[in-house]
Amino acid sequence: MGAFDMLRIANSSLGMHQTWLDALAHNIANANTVRATSEDAFQQQMVVATARPDGGVDVSGIELGDAEGILEYAPDHPLADADGYVRAPAMDMSVQMTSLVQAQRGFQASVQVTKTAQDTYNAALQIGQG
Repeated sequence: MGAFDMLRIANSSLGMHQTWLDALAHNIANANTVRATSEDAFQQQMVVATARPDGGVDVSGIELGDAEGILEYAPDHPLADADGYVRAPAMDMSVQMTSLVQAQRGFQASVQVTKTAQDTYNAALQIGQG
């Protein structure tokens, strides 16, 4: 595998991990978003990644979580229905935080691969000059 292949693959990985990080940040920021029971709950975003034949990765889509959410009893909330319930996201914060760590580490690994590929390319240029 040449330096250009490593750069191409790492670049596709950086793009996918950035999209994943953005989706997770959106999910975490909306973890406490409640709505009236007559509305859909906030739906978490889940990035769908697919391997490319050339070794890279693409974001093939964003899937949304359960619009049903969960009902929480909050009789003092201004959006509460007559029974005192609001609709909250059906999202596990521990899963979101674990995914955040995975996405960050994947992004960091892709950055390191990019640096290594650049160093390899520069070393090859130096050989040609000497």
